[in-house]
Amino acid sequence: MVTTRTLATDGASVVYDVHGPLPPDDGRPPLLMVGQPMDAGGFAALAAQLPERTVVTYDPRGVGRSTRSDGSLTASPTVQAEDLHAVITELGVGPVEVFASSGGAVTGLALVTAYPQDVVTLVAHEPPLVGVLPDADLARRAGEAVQDVYARHGWGHGMAAFVAMTMWQGEFTEDYLRTPAPDPAQLGLPTEDDGSRDDPLLSDRSAEVTDYRPDVEALAAAPTRVVLAVGEETGDTLTARTARATAALLGQEAVVFPSHHGGFAAEDGPWPGRPREFAARLREVLEGP
Repeated sequence: MVTTRTLATDGASVVYDVHGPLPPDDGRPPLLMVGQPMDAGGFAALAAQLPERTVVTYDPRGVGRSTRSDGSLTASPTVQAEDLHAVITELGVGPVEVFASSGGAVTGLALVTAYPQDVVTLVAHEPPLVGVLPDADLARRAGEAVQDVYARHGWGHGMAAFVAMTMWQGEFTEDYLRTPAPDPAQLGLPTEDDGSRDDPLLSDRSAEVTDYRPDVEALAAAPTRVVLAVGEETGDTLTARTARATAALLGQEAVVFPSHHGGFAAEDGPWPGRPREFAARLREVLEGP
């Protein structure tokens, strides 16, 4: 049973889906899944592996079915947190549990900072918080280099540069920055420029996400249990390092989940994950110590 709802927030019309009954039959809080810039569809395989839970998925403002009227094109974790607070309030069943991944994990941290009473447990999976890294300046320059390639040559070339950046193991170096971006054709990406420049991963529209600095004192003071998570296959790439560094800021170690950065994705999708194993691990973590 899936119910789709639309909620008017300040400057946006947010669409979200409730998978299961409200209030939940199992007595547990709803489990809210948050991505950025991914829409609700990215969590379909994971939600299907949790039939015992009432799961809530949503499209962030300006993504998928959710529209925005605030005149902005950028993704802001603090603005997204306000939208999530409005959704949680409208659910009307008290605080929720949250699984949030990538840019959504940054929004999750912003939500707990602003509205700590909204969330019982936050599992923040690989938040791309560049500022927590020891090589933050080089990492930012690597991101700017991707944006430059995208601005000059279009989506295929920009995505090839993005893939190279996100697959780089360890700290970024000057040698990395001097290395030309790979040929998109070798990665099966288009070489033609379609003229678009609005991809949130390749432009500066997500700068507020990667530049967000977690408020360690506020997170520590919150009643929320905050868990940082990292994929076992993510290695020593950017988001694995940011997950571990953020965990260290909070005095913890990142818990390990199956698969990669998108390990909850469908097994037969373009970036195959392991949703069954991922869901089992998420159950364990949410049940907690």
